[in-house]
Amino acid sequence: MWGRFRWARATVAAVLLCAAAAAVSAGLHGADVRRGPVPELARRSATVTAEVELTGDPWLSSPRVSGDHLAPVAVLARAEVRSVEAADGRRMRIRTPVLLIVDADVPAPEGSAGRSRSPGPPTEAGRHRPGGRAAWLGLLPSTRLRVGGRLAPALTGGDRTAAVLRVRGRPAPRIVAGPSGPQRLAGRLRAGLREATENLPGDARALLPGLVVGDTSRITPELDHAFDETDLAHILAVSGSNLTVLLALLIGPPGLAQRAERKGLAPRLGLSLRMTAVLAGALTLGFVVVCRPDPSVLRAAVCGAVALLALATGRRRSLIPALATAVLLLVLYDPWLARSYGFLLSVLATGALLVLAPGWSEALRRRRVPARLAEALAAAAAAQAVCAPVVAVLSARVSLVAVPCNLLAEVAVAPATVLGFTALATAPLLMPVAKALAWCASWPAGWIAGVARAGAALPGAGVDWPGSWPGALALAAVTVVVVLIGRRLLRHPVWCGLLGMLLVLAVTRPAPLTRVITGWPPPGWRFAMCDVGQGDATVLAAGEGIGVVVDAGPDPALVDDCLRRLGITRVPLVILTHFHADHVAGLPGVLRGRSVAAIETTGLAEPADQARFVRREAAERHIPVVTAAAGEERRVGPLTWRVLWPPPQPAKAPSGTRPPGFAPGPASVPGPASLPGSASAPGFASVPGSVSAPASAPVPGPVFQPEGPNDASVTLLVRTGGLRLLLLGDLEPPAQQALLRSPAAAGLAGVDVLKVAHHGSAYQDPLLMRLAAPRVALVSTGADNPYGHPAPSTVAALRSGGATVLRTDRDGALALTGSGGREGELRVASAR
Repeated sequence: MWGRFRWARATVAAVLLCAAAAAVSAGLHGADVRRGPVPELARRSATVTAEVELTGDPWLSSPRVSGDHLAPVAVLARAEVRSVEAADGRRMRIRTPVLLIVDADVPAPEGSAGRSRSPGPPTEAGRHRPGGRAAWLGLLPSTRLRVGGRLAPALTGGDRTAAVLRVRGRPAPRIVAGPSGPQRLAGRLRAGLREATENLPGDARALLPGLVVGDTSRITPELDHAFDETDLAHILAVSGSNLTVLLALLIGPPGLAQRAERKGLAPRLGLSLRMTAVLAGALTLGFVVVCRPDPSVLRAAVCGAVALLALATGRRRSLIPALATAVLLLVLYDPWLARSYGFLLSVLATGALLVLAPGWSEALRRRRVPARLAEALAAAAAAQAVCAPVVAVLSARVSLVAVPCNLLAEVAVAPATVLGFTALATAPLLMPVAKALAWCASWPAGWIAGVARAGAALPGAGVDWPGSWPGALALAAVTVVVVLIGRRLLRHPVWCGLLGMLLVLAVTRPAPLTRVITGWPPPGWRFAMCDVGQGDATVLAAGEGIGVVVDAGPDPALVDDCLRRLGITRVPLVILTHFHADHVAGLPGVLRGRSVAAIETTGLAEPADQARFVRREAAERHIPVVTAAAGEERRVGPLTWRVLWPPPQPAKAPSGTRPPGFAPGPASVPGPASLPGSASAPGFASVPGSVSAPASAPVPGPVFQPEGPNDASVTLLVRTGGLRLLLLGDLEPPAQQALLRSPAAAGLAGVDVLKVAHHGSAYQDPLLMRLAAPRVALVSTGADNPYGHPAPSTVAALRSGGATVLRTDRDGALALTGSGGREGELRVASAR
């Protein structure tokens, strides 16, 4: 009894000592961030000239839709200010962490073509970027620069960053010292791997550098989304699994490391245990330098170092104490890791593999599950069970396909890692050999990407979950209950089979079954308005699994989910009414996993960056892009529509009077032949009499000159199942009034459904609303948007004309069924 009491007292004392040490370390690090002149200068938004040293690789900020445009994408980099010179000329030497923000118009730093930049081609993220962005992205950690800029307070409280320094072009940024030798070597190796993978297929080309060294510059948002949806994102973040593969290749299985029959390369080379430990330590250090000291990499390296020390001294090691020691040392060295979700997930996953997985694997083997399958299944399930609550906090979602996707991907991780690291080491010496090795590694890398895409494409790949810590606790409780029930169910194979079938049905969500259970989409739906937040995305039904998509919204994930729930797999035509980001930024979500025949756009290519984005996405998938003009008519199955706006371009415009975005030339109204023909775009057929103007006839009279992209919105009059729908895009009053003066105005009277222009803003022409007199008016808008959409005056005007007004921010996604005419029955179903 006395011995137990002494043991408990020693344990409590050790815990308190560790907590005190961590508190002291955290206090010192926090004070270090807040001291010095930089925080005070930041509070005053002072303009300074500073010498900074990069502490990590620069990266691009995530594209973000703000209103109708994309927020500017900047280069971000973590750095330490080593000296600062204020506007009054005072110069102070300090060491304060800051976040650098480099806008697109800032030129490349002088000397960036020299040794500071990683050799080889620019990263994918920096290619085709304006200004010096590619040069900034190519800078290596430990590079010192002299820059001028304005300081601002840190974006979030409690961060390790003391301030934000927005770099300016004047004075010109200049490199004052190149990177250190190890960083130059690491940069050369990383650049060599990029070059070796340059000609690989798309997914392997993007994934292999990320899998090997954490270089995710080529990962597309679409592929990144697939990895997030299937909980495979840990593969893109280099972690302990990569180091484990390399160490296992050197020392063999850990259980045999101290035995005479140990395996691996070391005994075959005749290396002693201590020499093996030294070599493995050097390999670990090189791994950290090349892959960058991210939280998961540091945790793996320290844990491996503790285990290697035990191996070198000949003592029996325990991996759980090694993990605890690694976590303690890292938190004492860098208390900010305690706030890192990546570090937390890495520690939890490792702990689950050490504590839960062995018992679960043994239980499966007792039930006649093959040993290797039991180990893999237990490891994936244990890691998912422990990490899922934290992942739910980050993504507000729980993946139902994480375990099978991790099992399928895991078989390819080891060969891809080994071949990738071999190509990395070979590239500086023998590039042809490195390219051959990279080609071999592309097969397992492609398999991993294929698993992620296939899993993310399943309709029930995940379920929404509260993204908060109470939600995480609830998920943890549910997980415990499921585990306890699962242990009992393993004794009843029939029940296990039935539950497995139910899970498969929940993940695949067959359309007929989903429609019966949820009522969405309603049978015979003809038009759907997706709930994509502050933006537009609508779908016109054209047959089973076929739909014409009008606009794509601001978020690829939201529009993809909407189309998936509607069962749309074939898209004969995507119509983008204009190029504002809240209508086109979601285009990758429409193209994801679907057959798309063509994209039709307005003739005004503004904003230019979004127009380029659309054409680039189409070109990558070999999808033709055509331009809409008033008068063209088309049919897809039971669906027909006519383009009312914008007007055709003039036959010839005098010098200096060409409307913006409309090229001079003969005014031709594109007929169905302007899209891919019936052989390449099945389902398209011409409507008799669809061309309302001679194909090459000049357009008489003055041409409407749009004041901006909204006034050039493609406007459609759609007929389907007796319904008449008027889709106005984002037309504003000048264009609405011009539309009323056009010959097309005669067909606008008394429509059944009106897609209200510009998210229901106050800028509407009352005459057009009175002429249209819709039975139902639909508004696509985001909840709590800062623009006040829809405007109360617009809603009141529509209701006074007898329209039922529905809006996505309150009613969710909407679908129309029924027939047209004042006597027809028109029904609207909501997904909520």
